[in-house]
Amino acid sequence: QVQLVESGGGLVQAGGSLRLSCAASGRTFSGAVMGWFRQAPGKQREFVASIHWSNYRTAYADSVKGRFTISRDNAKNTVILQMNSLKLEDTAVYYCAVGWALSAVLSDYVYWGQGTQVTVSS
Repeated sequence: QVQLVESGGGLVQAGGSLRLSCAASGRTFSGAVMGWFRQAPGKQREFVASIHWSNYRTAYADSVKGRFTISRDNAKNTVILQMNSLKLEDTAVYYCAVGWALSAVLSDYVYWGQGTQVTVSS
């Protein structure tokens, strides 16, 4: 059974940084894609970034390009989302997910974590 556990969320002032982690367990992730999505109150869940577990290819939403960086630590089966220059509009619950295509489409991801809250204040 695949388990994804997010951590690192919290409250930060605009312009600050946070580092989210997603610890994955339960199977081999070779060939998988790890993604981060977020959902703000009253809004649909949206794509943030993704990384291919084997070839390191990455993809980002336009809204976070140049500010967020996704990476992975194979030894720890962990995916990291480094978030810099945070804006008020980055406030959301952030979810980690596993899929099999470097995609921004929610339905392409099969396994989901429980989410971690990120709140950016002015």
